[in-house]
Amino acid sequence: MNNFFRFATAATALAVIAAASAATPASPAIKNVVLVHGAFADGSGWSAVAKILERDGFKVGVAQPPETSLEDDVASTNRTIDAMGGPVVLVGHSYGGIIITAAGNNAHVKSLVYVAAFQPDTGESLGSLSAGKPPASSGPKPSADGFLYLDLATFHADFCADLPGSEADFMARSQVGLNVKAAGAPATMPAWKTRPTFGIVATNDRAINPDLERSMYKRAGSTVTELASSHVAYISHPAEVAAVIEQAAR
Repeated sequence: MNNFFRFATAATALAVIAAASAATPASPAIKNVVLVHGAFADGSGWSAVAKILERDGFKVGVAQPPETSLEDDVASTNRTIDAMGGPVVLVGHSYGGIIITAAGNNAHVKSLVYVAAFQPDTGESLGSLSAGKPPASSGPKPSADGFLYLDLATFHADFCADLPGSEADFMARSQVGLNVKAAGAPATMPAWKTRPTFGIVATNDRAINPDLERSMYKRAGSTVTELASSHVAYISHPAEVAAVIEQAAR
């Protein structure tokens, strides 16, 4: 008889727990991702990452910041975020990290992923961060009308050394110039201070000093992954980058 009562009591407890679980469902994983390119590039470089995410059930938006000013770039990214219709993981590469640091304040953004990216604090800019820990590359050059570009002769080695030469050559010839105003624009109200953040260090990066990436991510308390990659880790290591994004979605 005692065994019967013990069994009945345990069964009742399990029923109560099951009922409570049914009444309070777990929060769903974030299913929307917005990808933001950096300087000298466009959104097409995210193609392989986007295909992996879509295969895994995510809805993907690819922002196309014009690189004319930080204000313009944040506005462009916010339009893409707002079009997703729900909570978003916001991902930025390189200068795109500065964009998502501002656009991440959008109420739809729930987490941030920095891919070989700048993660500025208040008052810091691409220019000031690069000057503090210079990269190994020769750096961008200014055009006559106030845009920065990378020398075609060194583009492959400095920007995407682990990509095939033919692909690097096309990227060099199709690069999008960055307005010098955007490079000098200081961050305000960094979103990483109020959002969970993840950072990917490209250990062979010549466009951003890998030690700068490490120091920014450490300061922000980001969850860090290191990849033996050139600056364009999202192109050369799409599966690993997609895995970090999916981690941020959970």
